[in-house]
Amino acid sequence: MNKFSLFFVVTLFFSLMGQSAEKNFHSFSVKDIDGKDKSLADFKGKVVLVVNVASKCGLTPQYEGLQELYQKYKSKGFEIVAFPANNFGKQEPGSNFEIKKFCTEKYNVTFNMMAKIDVKGSKTHDLYKYLVEQTGKKDVEWNFVKFLIGPDGEIVSRYKQKTKPSDKKLLSAIEKELSKL
Repeated sequence: MNKFSLFFVVTLFFSLMGQSAEKNFHSFSVKDIDGKDKSLADFKGKVVLVVNVASKCGLTPQYEGLQELYQKYKSKGFEIVAFPANNFGKQEPGSNFEIKKFCTEKYNVTFNMMAKIDVKGSKTHDLYKYLVEQTGKKDVEWNFVKFLIGPDGEIVSRYKQKTKPSDKKLLSAIEKELSKL
């Protein structure tokens, strides 16, 4: 192998290593609640709250607070991306169609609803594997765990399931990220 070939191989190796290190929220694609492909890169330059949701949970009324939060900040560059999941007590048994109908009729949800996924266990969606790994936790503990994503696609913070959408620390973190836009 000549010097040029060796240089090329080494450069290619480090280039590929750098690409994998750049993985963030925007690197993933998912399906929306209607089954259409959705690139999370569409949220570049926005502040995003990612939430795993369920329709038959004691925390389900958080949908109302999430919708209020979305209404309050959406014009400033804020998005909510919700992922229905049936991983906790079978509290999201419905189909995507049933989930969408429930959310729009009961809570007038207008924020981004994605297709139902697994957020825990052997079939965990790659996005949630990434979110959990990056926050140094073992798993998502329950429905309505929240991840705040900055405009650059990096995880800003993680909030437990009982953190209400109106929580002062959450609101402060959202406003801080929005101030960067």
